[in-house]
Amino acid sequence: MVKVDPTTLAVIRGSLDSISLEMDNTLAAAAFSTSMAEGRDFGNGIFEAETGEVITQGSESLPYFVGIMQFILQDALTRIDTNGIRPGDIFITNDVYFGGSHLMDVRFLMPFFYDGKLSAWLENIGHWVDIGGNVPGGFNPLATEIFQEGLVIPPIKLFSEGTVNKDIVSFIMANVRTAKEDYGDLMAAVKTLRVGEDRLRALFQKYGREVMLASFRELSIRSEQQMRSYIREIPDGVYEATDYMDNNGVTDELLAIQLKLEVKDDEISFDFTGTSEAQPTYANMIGTTTKTCCFVALKMIFPDVPINGGCYRPYSFNIPKNSFINSDPPHATTLNPEITGRVVDCVMTALAQAIPDKIYACNYATSNMFTIAGNDPLRGNWQVFGFWGGGLGGHNTGDGLTHGCTACTTAKTQPIEVYEQRFPFLFNRLAIREQSAGAGKYRGGFGIEVDIELVRGDASATHTADRGKVAPPGILGGKAAKKNKVSYILDGDEFIPPLKTKITGVKMTAGDRLVIESPGGGGYGDPFERNPDLVLTDVLMGYISLGSAEKDYGVAIVEQNGKLSVDRETTIKLRAGEQG
Repeated sequence: MVKVDPTTLAVIRGSLDSISLEMDNTLAAAAFSTSMAEGRDFGNGIFEAETGEVITQGSESLPYFVGIMQFILQDALTRIDTNGIRPGDIFITNDVYFGGSHLMDVRFLMPFFYDGKLSAWLENIGHWVDIGGNVPGGFNPLATEIFQEGLVIPPIKLFSEGTVNKDIVSFIMANVRTAKEDYGDLMAAVKTLRVGEDRLRALFQKYGREVMLASFRELSIRSEQQMRSYIREIPDGVYEATDYMDNNGVTDELLAIQLKLEVKDDEISFDFTGTSEAQPTYANMIGTTTKTCCFVALKMIFPDVPINGGCYRPYSFNIPKNSFINSDPPHATTLNPEITGRVVDCVMTALAQAIPDKIYACNYATSNMFTIAGNDPLRGNWQVFGFWGGGLGGHNTGDGLTHGCTACTTAKTQPIEVYEQRFPFLFNRLAIREQSAGAGKYRGGFGIEVDIELVRGDASATHTADRGKVAPPGILGGKAAKKNKVSYILDGDEFIPPLKTKITGVKMTAGDRLVIESPGGGGYGDPFERNPDLVLTDVLMGYISLGSAEKDYGVAIVEQNGKLSVDRETTIKLRAGEQG
């Protein structure tokens, strides 16, 4: 067996990471849709030829696509004739029940050959604006099965030895509403894979096939060893947590996610017994996505462990069948991005009992995804998909980030200038949502307020979110953040969806508005231990009120000579519980 010296291994690893990042940047530059070109709602990676395990993923790729892309490829390898693949072949699929996520996430798989031998796979995944179905964008809480959410594409060969199957492309584009954007994103994905192929071939030419394959194996071994070493630092024991989804989009009843996490030596088991059953709506997720969420949480806790299939091996799972986080076909699954955040929160909350210094309080964990489709008298039919950030949780070294992204995604909010240029929108307000952060020794970050006005034509809007009933909690004495709030101003009157944050088919005409007030992040630690000067700064910045400073943090702030300052004597009394 070929041995790879540490220096060569480090150079190869850096080169692989660079290739994956170049694939990310290529896809962002070539994509047509705003969600991919500006929001970077995608993933790219390089995978082992035989096992399908991830070797490396682009640093700009969504975190939860790490595991999902591996599962997609591994499942696809069981369904395609690997003996019949050739250089230049590219497969397309979006089948949720072979890999995870939802139908709008379209995946492309390319075998990589060197010296005539299959040596790796290249893969990317990206969120298309539309994939058909009975609601623009696919987010339909009334969907009772996946077939109502859009076109299901099994792993099929889109390119054969470099030649596109035009019939397949035509068939797909005939079944989507946004054929121009989707076709552009399809060709961008193909270009991205070919860029990755060229760069990977150059690396194989430099080091040779045997050294490259030996490096793949060694990187996997080292990643596993490093993750196991960190797990050994977690005290052995059983740690439990429960969190809730607001509802299933139709029935206003909480959905529970229950986790019993056990650490034993260098392994962790995740037992989700007690989680609510699969739902007759879009509020479902498959088991491989649940596993991926657990991977993401541990990667957040131990960020220096390289992304590699090896770091997934120390884990075992019990995810009850027919629960809403391990549903079977044909359950609908488009609420998947909201459910992922709740699983990560459960893992973090459980491990806060064991390693509090390494844990983040719960973040806002709802992307406030919206799809609006309409007719513009000036430009004709249009459709847009977007999402917004919120506050991240406080942690042992500081406050949470304001207007960050959810734990499972690094997708970015698209610039409002791009929205206003491409669609008949006017942004009346985009600002920090004051008072939204959970109080703590280290407070959470703040959510945002967004006010979007339709300026021409008419439209139909769908909103997909959560945390409208159950706020992001704090940990270790930290307080919960503000809940999510979604409202529409229709003909001058405020309309709040009956299920708070989930609704489809809201009719809008020119002058109507969508207003989003996203949650902040949970607080970390006792708020009465927060540095009073930091509380004063938040008051001066307008983030919190004087009343909040006193009530939530036990800090008295007074005005002297036209300036606000901390009354330290009164603050000491307040924090000691001495009233008056």
